[in-house]
Amino acid sequence: MTDATTSLSPKDNASKHAAVNSPARVLFASLVGTTIEFFDFYVYATAAVLVFPHLFFPSADPTSAMLQSFATFSIAFFARPFGAVIFGHFGDKVGRKATLVAALMTMGISTVVIGLLPTYATIGVAAPLLLALCRFGQGLGLGGEWGGAVLLATENAPEGKRSWYAMFPQLGAPIGFILSAGTFLILGEVMSDEAFLAWGWRVPFIASILLVAVGLYVRLKITETPEFQKAVDKHERVQVPIAEIFRFHKRSLVLGTFVALATFVLFYLMTVFSLSWGTAKLGYSREQFLVVQMTGVVFFGLMIPVAGILSDRFGRRLILIVTTIGIGVFGLFMAPLLAGGLGGAFLFSIIGLGLMGLTYGPIGAALAAPFPTSVRYTGASMTFNLAGIFGASLAPYIATWLATNYSLDYVGYYLLAAAAITLLCLVLSTEDEVSA
Repeated sequence: MTDATTSLSPKDNASKHAAVNSPARVLFASLVGTTIEFFDFYVYATAAVLVFPHLFFPSADPTSAMLQSFATFSIAFFARPFGAVIFGHFGDKVGRKATLVAALMTMGISTVVIGLLPTYATIGVAAPLLLALCRFGQGLGLGGEWGGAVLLATENAPEGKRSWYAMFPQLGAPIGFILSAGTFLILGEVMSDEAFLAWGWRVPFIASILLVAVGLYVRLKITETPEFQKAVDKHERVQVPIAEIFRFHKRSLVLGTFVALATFVLFYLMTVFSLSWGTAKLGYSREQFLVVQMTGVVFFGLMIPVAGILSDRFGRRLILIVTTIGIGVFGLFMAPLLAGGLGGAFLFSIIGLGLMGLTYGPIGAALAAPFPTSVRYTGASMTFNLAGIFGASLAPYIATWLATNYSLDYVGYYLLAAAAITLLCLVLSTEDEVSA
């Protein structure tokens, strides 16, 4: 008897895959993975401000220790394009599912190991070197995670719903941040500062293994996306996806990188830099400012689905242009808001992270749109992670340097300059390049 599966035509086979991947399963799988990845990433970002300057970078000058900690924070962003190339290659050659599982494991193992590292007081200079190595592993994993999660959503999306589907993995960012900040907030409430620095900071890193287990279970339940399966059936896969990107899609790569620039600068100024500057220079307590940030992140999360709806209705390019102008204007007012007492800090966080939701919601679909299925994993991942290098890797460092040597106002001008570059690239791009 002929096997029913092997007798299916390519079209029928693709339909079979589409039927197995129900919308709820697809959207949850894309969301849960990015939630875990961003939780791991933000745990490090928070510890880079609150813990690592004291335990891994001892210095008589607190600002120097903070800058050294921010330098290791930036390592992940330089690792992410390597992750994009490696995982993107296998994502475009082997499949989205297996690659997403491997990316999640890379990120999860690196995070757990950070929670087990001895400090500078125990092993000396080897401690920050091991921390930097684990941070590289985090960046490598996230470099492969984000693009695959977006494709898992968009390549299963019905016509006219790509922005809506693509915003689900983007929701992982605010959810992961809330889980991370909430964990540190609870630890700060239930233990003394001495206990927190002695061992409490390790808890979020080690506990992330439970989240990774959930993510793996969900990811292993999904099948390949219909669009990738069609590419397999039609023999459309290419031998070296990254070479294909540089040969035929350089314009999309460059424009996409700087289209996402303001998104990255805004987010890391609103989170890592503001937490550092607010607690060290403006007199806010750690607990106060974590509550301020968590409030803003709620608006971040609420604006992501709003942006998805608006983008499907009016086009991603228009929504991104309007939001980018808003980000530039916000740059002129962020300094007096942040330094304006607790009420100003709440307003700073709500406006800034609300704008972040409006730009972050459609950015995933916008960066994936210009690339064909055969190189889409690599192209979208490379674009997103190159934007991370230019927009996020050194943002806390640059902002701290500007605020220290000039004033807090110059951090706002830095954001304004990033918004101007993004706006120019959006104007140069076509509707098809962003909203296809």
